[in-house]
Amino acid sequence: MSASRSDSIRGGGRAASGPVARSAEMVQAVVKAYDVRGVVGEQIDEDFVRDVGAAFARLMRGEQATRVVIGHDMRESSPTLATAFADGVRSQGLDVVQIGLASTDELYFASGHLGCPGAMFTASHNPARYNGIKLCRANALPVGQDTGLATITEELIAGVPAHDGPRGSESEQDLLEAYAEFLRGLVDLSGIRPLKVAVDAGNGMGGHTVPAVLGAVGALTVEPLYFELDGSFPNHEANPLDPKNLVDLQKYVRSTGADIGLAFDGDADRCFVVDERGEPVSPSAITALVAERELAKEPGATVIHNLITSQAVPKLVTELGGTPLRTRVGHSFIKQQMAATGAIFGGEHSAHYYFRDFWGADSGMLAALHVLAALGEKDGPGSGAQTMSELSAAYATFAASGEINSTVADAKERTMAVLAAFQDRAVAVDRLDGVTVQLPADAWFNLRASNTEPLLRLNVEARSSEEVDALVTEILSIVRG
Repeated sequence: MSASRSDSIRGGGRAASGPVARSAEMVQAVVKAYDVRGVVGEQIDEDFVRDVGAAFARLMRGEQATRVVIGHDMRESSPTLATAFADGVRSQGLDVVQIGLASTDELYFASGHLGCPGAMFTASHNPARYNGIKLCRANALPVGQDTGLATITEELIAGVPAHDGPRGSESEQDLLEAYAEFLRGLVDLSGIRPLKVAVDAGNGMGGHTVPAVLGAVGALTVEPLYFELDGSFPNHEANPLDPKNLVDLQKYVRSTGADIGLAFDGDADRCFVVDERGEPVSPSAITALVAERELAKEPGATVIHNLITSQAVPKLVTELGGTPLRTRVGHSFIKQQMAATGAIFGGEHSAHYYFRDFWGADSGMLAALHVLAALGEKDGPGSGAQTMSELSAAYATFAASGEINSTVADAKERTMAVLAAFQDRAVAVDRLDGVTVQLPADAWFNLRASNTEPLLRLNVEARSSEEVDALVTEILSIVRG
């Protein structure tokens, strides 16, 4: 790293003694609402990450923690940054447990299994030049802007105070098999019919965790695609939310004759499903499917969904006697609600799925096991076993646009223009997260401004794709006009 670039990150080079101060602008650009994330060598480096580790350790030491578990993904910069973070944690007197290569949900497992705070080095689905840190308290409880990141930000700006006591120790533990056994213990796959499962790991951490979890299930034949761990993502971005990144899996499902396709993002905490025809299955349909299975275990339980999940989810939960709870978009909000309400399950449109049995944290792998159990329920040819398309159709009762982004100069002004155009048709308007406008005949749309970019995000749902297309065209003509 050049001296000038390193100095810009540190706010001017490390003094011979005393804490290093940084500009508020620099720190706030990297410490986001839910995690720490930036371009390696330009926004984050080893010195910066070392101080994040020290600030996090101070925060956790104040909550009586004595050790921190650390995992990392397959990005080239991840091992080095994880080591620097560990050095910062140890400098504050806390011990470190390194678990090495891991998915984000494996790190959450480690936090719950060991009963200690955790740090995962990953930039999830972002391009290779990025890296970041997802932080959690013991038992995978979230650390967000209002629950610790603001405090860490303040210390990074002012300079993290040194610790007078002894340094913490460091040890290593391999928890991959324990993680796999724990997940398989939550979903019974012992009686399922044989299934061929095509899996696109996108050169991300699914290539590490899928063989460990699914490889031990005798009824499953896994057809691997892009399982080689490669943080340069040579085949496609590890972001299955973008339809172009599902194309290879869709072709692979059809060419292999697979019963189902699974696509994981870079840190393998999200899972997307493709049916036997190669058609994507809505994460809302997966949310409804898993909710039904979880409510069968505990009738009347609470199920959380964010406000742009299909209305099919709360309708089904209500029909089954459960209690649907609507939240803002974002994993920290859902995790807080999971903890506060004791909800059994939560789902988001982005394919994050949260489980009370998994410390309230999200696990795409656990959601995948539920889907495989449902798909494999009936045994033998001619027994009425459903295909994935048939199974998912029961839960996909509405048409949706998916999230559509528009670059705008003034998000508030454009939102008000849309509201004015729909004021005579709106049945109800709420502002839980952006604006959600309920329209006649079960149609609705949501407009949300991005927290970090000059974008307006639009989601539309209606009874038919024709209604959705008409609403999208009308709303975008105003937003982009």
